[in-house]
Amino acid sequence: MSSRFPSHQLNNGLYVSGRPEPPKEKAPPMSSTAVPYTGGDIKKSGELGKMFDVDHGSSRPRKSGHLANPPLRTGSMGGGGGGGGGNTNRMSSLSGNVPGASLKKTSSGPLNKHGEPIRKSSGPQGVGLTGLTSASRQNSGPLPPVLPATGLLTSGPILSGPLNSSGGPRKSSGPLDVSGSIKSRSTSMVKNQAVTHLSQDDGHSFFRSFPKLVFWSIVLLFVMGFIAAVFILAAVGNPILLVVVVVLFAIVSLGFAWNACFGRKAVIKFISEYPDAELRTAKDGQFVKVSGVVTCGNVPLESSFQRVPRCVYTSTSLYEYRGWDSKAANSTHRRFTWGLRSMERHVVDFYISDFQSGLRALVKTGYGARVTPYVEESSVIDIDQSNKDMSPQFIRWLAERNLSSDDRVMRLKEGYIKEGSSVSVMGVVQRNDNVLMIVPPPDPIPTGCLWNRCMLPSSLDGVILRCEDSSNHDVIPV
Repeated sequence: MSSRFPSHQLNNGLYVSGRPEPPKEKAPPMSSTAVPYTGGDIKKSGELGKMFDVDHGSSRPRKSGHLANPPLRTGSMGGGGGGGGGNTNRMSSLSGNVPGASLKKTSSGPLNKHGEPIRKSSGPQGVGLTGLTSASRQNSGPLPPVLPATGLLTSGPILSGPLNSSGGPRKSSGPLDVSGSIKSRSTSMVKNQAVTHLSQDDGHSFFRSFPKLVFWSIVLLFVMGFIAAVFILAAVGNPILLVVVVVLFAIVSLGFAWNACFGRKAVIKFISEYPDAELRTAKDGQFVKVSGVVTCGNVPLESSFQRVPRCVYTSTSLYEYRGWDSKAANSTHRRFTWGLRSMERHVVDFYISDFQSGLRALVKTGYGARVTPYVEESSVIDIDQSNKDMSPQFIRWLAERNLSSDDRVMRLKEGYIKEGSSVSVMGVVQRNDNVLMIVPPPDPIPTGCLWNRCMLPSSLDGVILRCEDSSNHDVIPV
């Protein structure tokens, strides 16, 4: 029975409509000439050396010329199907018609110790085919990084704790302990380079600031006067010169003692009476005094005992009273006086907003800068035998610093400059790329003689910080 539509029969016996497709011509197999790689020495190339008939016992290779049986390059097609149709798997393999040589793919590159080419790949390898030697796939490009099981890159050290899904330690990008211990916070503050650590010598000292040349000249003059007075008294018997020298020596000694005891108060009075400068009109390199409101910089501080946050300067001092048979707080501690046993003072860079012009300047007091603070400290706690167990916070504070808490009469004082406080700063103005800064002066600034207070010449070293009442809680919000 004929039909208007053409049809044909498949190999499996089914009839389908349409004309049969013409048979396609198979593409000729592609072959390439493999370039053998000897690695510098053919006799050490393993199976490759056998292709050139090299005697491994002799260093003389075979003479060049045509090979007796040149290797053939054939392209073999392998496939499998079932029923009437199936998928055809194709693979191109290059083989040499050399006796004893296995069916391998020849490629240029270094060879391993067995004479076989080293497989290099930067990605997943293909699945080997049945009945044929699996050919290695070479891909170019950098190797991907070895990622954790989650595939996320995290920063921070590998901390101990639960394992992840792959059995390795879990990585985290921050500390696990959020609260942290007080000792770790104090250790991090000590190791921070942005924090300037001040010692007891960084405060005001009359004998350290008084000119050394003038001091030793006065001492030499009195020694010579004593020698001359004693000589005249022994030779002539006239004691007038000796009396004059003794009186002058007593007056000068009293003047030095007065300056040593009340020199700090005189310098504070000098700072308060020094006129304030306006930052808007201050010149580069000019020594000025600026009064304004404090703002914290990048590294705020916290007071040691009371834990006052957002500070730019902190000071905690422990004093002990020495009686007749009490222990000394330091090597120079005298009896029936208060002696300094421990002191912690820190300062960092901060900003100050001028009261007059409203400009904001960066005060460079961190990173080891020279600073002389005049910040009043207030008494926090007094400890004696009767109440030494009433303050566990104070006992803990002593234990963290390895200080004994035996039968001593102690007093803890603390001072700080917190954000929003009103302070006075003395230093040198420096303008750098439209950034206004106050830096320490290169040389100490002399105060001169203050005759109305009977004060001898002194000097101001570094940046001067002055805060009248650090414990005032009525600060200006910033």
